[in-house]
Amino acid sequence: MTALPNASEPDSSTRIISIRSQFAPGQLGVPLLVPRLSWQVESDRPDARQHAYQLAERSCSGDWAVAEPVSSADQTGIRGASALEPRERREYAVRIDAGAGWSAWSEPVAIEAGIRGSDLVASVIDIPSEIAGPNPILRREFTIDGPVGEARLRLSALGLVDARLNGHPVSDALLTPGWTSYDGRVLVDTYDVSGLLRSGPNVLVLEVNDGWYRGRMGFASRTAIYGDRIGALAQLEIDGDVALVTDDTWRGGFGAVQTASIYDGTTIDLRADDPAVHDAGFDDSGWQPASVVPVDRAIFAPRVAPPVRVIERRPMTVDEQSDRVVLDSGQNVSGWVRLVVDGSAGDTVTVRHAEVLEPSGALHTAALRSARATDVYTLARDGETVLEPTFTFHGFRYADVVSDARVVSAEAVAISSDLAPRGEFRSSHEALDRFHSNVLWSQRDNFVSVPTDCPQRDERLGWTGDAQAFAATANTLLDTESFWLSWLVDLELDQTDEGGVASVVPDIIRPEDMLMGGTPTNPMGRAGWADAATIVPLAVYESYGSTEALEQQLGSMRRWVEHLRNRAGDGVVLPTEPFQYGDWLDPDAPGERPWEAKVSSDYVANAFYAHSARLLARAERLVGDADRASDADALADRVAAATWTAWGDEAITTQTGAALALEFDLAPAERRAEIADALAANVRAENGRIATGFLGTPLVLFALSNSGHLAEAYLMLLRRDAPSWLYQVDRGATTVWERWDAILPDGSIHGGAMDAGSGDGGGGSMLSFNHYAYGAMIDWVYRTVAGLAPDADEPGYRLVHVAPRPATGLEHAAASIDTRLGRLAIEWTVENGSLVIDLTVPFGSRAALDLPVSPESTVTIDGATDAAGEVGHGIHQIVVTAPVVVES
Repeated sequence: MTALPNASEPDSSTRIISIRSQFAPGQLGVPLLVPRLSWQVESDRPDARQHAYQLAERSCSGDWAVAEPVSSADQTGIRGASALEPRERREYAVRIDAGAGWSAWSEPVAIEAGIRGSDLVASVIDIPSEIAGPNPILRREFTIDGPVGEARLRLSALGLVDARLNGHPVSDALLTPGWTSYDGRVLVDTYDVSGLLRSGPNVLVLEVNDGWYRGRMGFASRTAIYGDRIGALAQLEIDGDVALVTDDTWRGGFGAVQTASIYDGTTIDLRADDPAVHDAGFDDSGWQPASVVPVDRAIFAPRVAPPVRVIERRPMTVDEQSDRVVLDSGQNVSGWVRLVVDGSAGDTVTVRHAEVLEPSGALHTAALRSARATDVYTLARDGETVLEPTFTFHGFRYADVVSDARVVSAEAVAISSDLAPRGEFRSSHEALDRFHSNVLWSQRDNFVSVPTDCPQRDERLGWTGDAQAFAATANTLLDTESFWLSWLVDLELDQTDEGGVASVVPDIIRPEDMLMGGTPTNPMGRAGWADAATIVPLAVYESYGSTEALEQQLGSMRRWVEHLRNRAGDGVVLPTEPFQYGDWLDPDAPGERPWEAKVSSDYVANAFYAHSARLLARAERLVGDADRASDADALADRVAAATWTAWGDEAITTQTGAALALEFDLAPAERRAEIADALAANVRAENGRIATGFLGTPLVLFALSNSGHLAEAYLMLLRRDAPSWLYQVDRGATTVWERWDAILPDGSIHGGAMDAGSGDGGGGSMLSFNHYAYGAMIDWVYRTVAGLAPDADEPGYRLVHVAPRPATGLEHAAASIDTRLGRLAIEWTVENGSLVIDLTVPFGSRAALDLPVSPESTVTIDGATDAAGEVGHGIHQIVVTAPVVVES
């Protein structure tokens, strides 16, 4: 094995501090793709810039292959030389020329590939089991002769699977393999189990559950959506050789878990638990042989994004009442209660969950609709017992316990897809900081394998409208790149042959499930929802700087825009259609008919048509075809002009209509100032009252600030009366509400009623206290309040627009974002008549300064009077005297 050749005198002032791929650090069994590499650099020289880079790679422990140097300043999304091979473990290192010769080589990053589904030897196996019945347990003993080598377990399921090797969990991942469009893709996890194996007899036990595959899902309460048989697949490899596979030599039985449902919770009879199942020599004579479930192995694919894991444990207060014990975690979470009780054998412990309490103090369970969200345990012995459910999760802050057993302690276990934190924000405005926390929690609670709408009721679906509205904010708060890359694969898999995009991904909704006003409604291709196909990939590109999402999704984007073009037929704009979601949950819409917004749904549909065409044109220019880009731009211009002519003058009397006209460039240039002024006047006249739904809310603050109406934007941002963002905080919210008035000013809870026969499953409640869509404005807070925004043409924060805007009531703010280039941070304070800014810019990034200067201002940068419009990497202090402070 050769060492990497360093220069005789490497540039010691410049250091590569990390290198990574597009996958989560340490993730095993990644897809067989070309790795995309990014690296972070530190340099002691303020003038240092990357002029060139050089990659080196090696497979396993072979020799390094050093590529030719590349003249480029790019540090993000850099392609490796070739796609990974099955099971290949490849290392990468990089060095750069920052103007003083080559740096030393970075420490290498190791990437280990999974295998293709078609290369699996294992079969999916099961034993006969009932939907919502006891969990099947599959078991196999095997022997290892001699020392244990390096071992990998490939694990998947039709349904959910929990694997234990010699009694030990093979990982801390939950709800594996996760939810995908199972007809086209089922994920395979790879685990390093070398430390769990032993020479001699070993036992692998797989517990299988209905999960999203066969369990009750959706507001139509369908079961067996993907199939009527669940089963597990496992393949153990030692030193690269297949040592054990699931096949018909396994045996199966049942254990303690009597039922386990994502919506309804878990029923566990601990008296039926037999720990000996994990021991060699267990008597399985009462069990039955497993059988093979027919399935095309080609649908199995390596995991892209991190799995679901426990992200936090929160102690719960214990309030003993006459008939029950009420628990409070202080925070609305997705997860479950870990309970310690002291009881007797045969005692039953029932745990129910809810997001809020009724004014009476009882759990508010009406918002759960048909989801039972209840865990029931039967104790096996006297004394203390630790109780936790399995194969389920609940959206809750509160729980109550009914039992003869005594509650010793309780803990709320919060789960989420294990995405690294990325953004932080704090300010002098306590309520705004709390709302930022609420948005982050709503993202965590809803990014559970897929980006769901809510975590508590009988829904929890990957609504595309919510996802596109929130994508930019999601990218700032958490490291979501691989999460979106995975979900977008399913979005394309679920596209129709005509290019229509589903309202939920994975798609489990049928027209008969969606009865808006009693009429079956086609859920495919709805404006502002289906446009996730174009909006999310561009949001990922802008935030992370890699073109991978665009390249992966370009075909999907093309098909979606062509679908819209075909729906328009011989005309330019889309015709009036039986149903659109429109500006969903406009606060002025009838509470039971949330699609009836103030702004015309035809206008909204065609505004998004024009917007998607423009986004496609941009993607084509970046990774596609120049002629196609020109065609898409021309289409967007035609649709925008026709949309404006048909609906513009009426639409701009509404906040959403005006915001769309400005932000989607629908209005003629000569009308933009007039429209912006009218929007600002509307906001001022209403004292900041927000009047937008799911589609207008992400845009309205940008429409105001981008047109120079910052005072009105802050008036809206900081409003405390309903409807507003901070009203929720004042009512005690710890996550973001689905409805602006989920709790009414008198303290009562909104009824949540929907029109009879509507898409909530038939006239029931539509009320969630954990919906991230209205939290989309946090993207604006980072960009405008804190003043950190990525440039659209130099994405991934290669160029940062630093434009803080202090306001009355907001005299201090701080934010940071862990970009692919490194930590970008700002902290500013208005003190003694000056704006003092501490700015940290990572190597590889430049900061364009757009400071709130008045005619009387002077600007000093790092102690020197300077009117420079740009600074490079490093830590800078900027002082602006007599700054403009927005009077809201």
